[in-house]
Amino acid sequence: MSWTGVLLLCAGAYALKAAGAFAAGRGGSIASGRLDVLVVPVIAGLIAVPTFGDGKALVVDERAAALLVAALLIWRRAPLLIVALAAAGTAALLG
Repeated sequence: MSWTGVLLLCAGAYALKAAGAFAAGRGGSIASGRLDVLVVPVIAGLIAVPTFGDGKALVVDERAAALLVAALLIWRRAPLLIVALAAAGTAALLG
């Protein structure tokens, strides 16, 4: 890929981000309320699909245990570095 293509993609990403910020600012509290409701399911989907999905099959392996450890540590309000290291260690030990 050329530098021109990379720069165009960066400019497009920043333009989309600026458009989202502008739209959220114009929408006021109604738009931000809708966005708050959507954040949790979107993040949960982004976590669940790579953890439990393998193509078209449902897979429960060491990634599920690592996710459980991470969720427990986040619930206990552990620092993010500890959460990441514990989850990676769990997946490595079981894998």
